[in-house]
Amino acid sequence: MIQDTFIIEEKPVKLPTVRREVLLNPGPATTTDSVKYAQVCPDICPREKEFGDVMEWICGELSLMAGKPGRVETVLFGGSGTAADEVMISSCVPDGAKLLIIDNGAYGERFAKIAAVYKLNFEVYKSSGFAPLDCEAVKAKLLAEGFTHCALVYHETTTGLLNPAPELCRFCHERGITAIVDAVSAFAAIPIDMDEDGFDFMASTSNKNIQGMAGVGFVFCRKEALEKTAAYPMRNYYLNLWDQYAHFMKTRQTRFTPPVQSLYALRQAIIETKSEGIENRYARYVSCWDILVKAVKKLGLSMLVPEAVQSKLITAIIEPASPDYSFEALHDLARAKGFTIYPGKLSGANTFRIANIGDIRPNEMAAFTTLLEEYMRSIGQGKGAAE
Repeated sequence: MIQDTFIIEEKPVKLPTVRREVLLNPGPATTTDSVKYAQVCPDICPREKEFGDVMEWICGELSLMAGKPGRVETVLFGGSGTAADEVMISSCVPDGAKLLIIDNGAYGERFAKIAAVYKLNFEVYKSSGFAPLDCEAVKAKLLAEGFTHCALVYHETTTGLLNPAPELCRFCHERGITAIVDAVSAFAAIPIDMDEDGFDFMASTSNKNIQGMAGVGFVFCRKEALEKTAAYPMRNYYLNLWDQYAHFMKTRQTRFTPPVQSLYALRQAIIETKSEGIENRYARYVSCWDILVKAVKKLGLSMLVPEAVQSKLITAIIEPASPDYSFEALHDLARAKGFTIYPGKLSGANTFRIANIGDIRPNEMAAFTTLLEEYMRSIGQGKGAAE
């Protein structure tokens, strides 16, 4: 249930409903009014114990969503999911290590760009942005060429492709290879246990499936892996993982000014995630995906990624061949009706993307697909297709 009554100066106040905008882009995601209004609070110096308690609670609850009690530490940073990725690449790969980066989309490519900036010893395993990853070929390369670290994206937000991260990371764990995972758009939708899945480090953000506001990046660490980083070279000051963790453990404060309002919103988003349950949240997302896919097929459109390896969180749809099609026209029509959609991001493929993450309900996806059908039929797409 969405909270709409708040206590302000000890008096209950009914706050107005915020205009509903359904974000079908892959993040920031649609939020509840109660998450939005959680940011409306008395000003506080973030160095006060009261706010330290808020951050400690957030870290504890997030850790429990990523593993068993006492097994995972969560380290908060002000920043986006990319900031959390940069924390991992710059802080978790020591001198003398050899890193393999799996690149099958824009976010795997981003890992490689970060590694290049820090002049790490790394190679890129390039794979298709829409076909399943050849896990056996990756395993063979890891062993044959003596890699000590492996970095991959669990869910490629570029296309909706779901990589077999647990299979590959378990393989790495069994052979002493450190596994670094971008789970920015997988966490809080797809159930994760870092011990069982073999993840050593994992990044996510406050503004996707956790359904909070933008501004907080976090890195999840298996305790044993985190402790090793204490002796690693400090290549980055603001985004250094061990320094941030050690300072927080000592003071219950971040080293630098945290995004206060976004953290209050994240606290409320965590409460709502616990109430719904991650598995139930994913089931809701899948219900919305089912509605979208049914409409796509009805219109004779095609999806870029085979259904068997889709995340069911983001769908890349191949643009129709009609010369009358315009993404801008479709975007503007949807936007006028309260829906925001996103263009494709994979070079060489003409697509648009529809995400079904965030506080989106099946009736809202049904309303969008009605709009999609109206537009596509207006340009001749889908006429005569089986109903």
